[in-house]
Amino acid sequence: MYFPYFRGKQFELITIRENAQRLADVGFIPIIEPVRENLAGLDRALAAICAADGQAVVVVNPMYGSLRNDAEPISSLLEEKYLLRSNVSAGVLLTAEMDLSDAIACYEVHERYNPSFLHAGFAEARALANFLQEKGGRRGQIFVDEGDKLYQRHFSRLPRVLIKDGFKRQKRNTDYPFVEKFSELHLTYALDGYTGFGDFLTVGDDYAESGGPAYSVAIHLTFIDPRYDNVMFVYHFKSLRSDTPDDPAGKFAEALQGMMATVNGPNSLVFESEALAEFRSLHARGHFPGLGYVKKLSMQHHIETLAHYFTTHKR
Repeated sequence: MYFPYFRGKQFELITIRENAQRLADVGFIPIIEPVRENLAGLDRALAAICAADGQAVVVVNPMYGSLRNDAEPISSLLEEKYLLRSNVSAGVLLTAEMDLSDAIACYEVHERYNPSFLHAGFAEARALANFLQEKGGRRGQIFVDEGDKLYQRHFSRLPRVLIKDGFKRQKRNTDYPFVEKFSELHLTYALDGYTGFGDFLTVGDDYAESGGPAYSVAIHLTFIDPRYDNVMFVYHFKSLRSDTPDDPAGKFAEALQGMMATVNGPNSLVFESEALAEFRSLHARGHFPGLGYVKKLSMQHHIETLAHYFTTHKR
């Protein structure tokens, strides 16, 4: 089972909303960490998930963004719109700054939403495991990066999901190689005793409120390579120019031309997704839709690629 982790900016939420049926059909469960004070986009994304009879996990105590120090609006949205919806569950993010009392307090406030714990630097594993044992049930545990195996040992009898960042973010788009390994977690998660896996798609775990000026435009496109035991790789198609932040449309056209040269080749391994079809349409029309839209297509292609893999390979 795949758990893509989204930080809830505009185009991340649009990606979820527009792919809600696709996610539901293959049993993919998005984890959404709200980072914007305006929750209208989150509400629309969750409504689409519910309409598709899918599932989502909403982080109720985000680490980043406008709601980091006041997450009450998230709890209010869940109570007003999704209290009776089993499709939407709460995620309690356990960071290094939290102690056991913080974790339990957040859990108990959201207990009606079938909460999961997302482990991201929390230290009091034994005490938390004892608390969960007293509560009973088999609540899923989500580990953001593998971390300490001794820590995870305390939760070995519970369903466990591993979220691992496969996207090696660079400070400058010009620094990306043409192609590099992304992940093999979709192949190995079950071998390591996990019931599911996730990643941060083609955005990565590094968080920034907004991007800086684009001296170079890069389009990130994942693919699965059967020549290497179905490991996932990622292409970074970059613009030819990177000297000034001017002409993002022209630079997008340069990066897109590089993509077309690769995906139209006779030995292309890139899945012919709906997102790729849209890239082809943009190329044919010579249209620049904006960098946020490009990011959305990249994320959608990643979802489609994994959906195709799991529908054509036994889990």
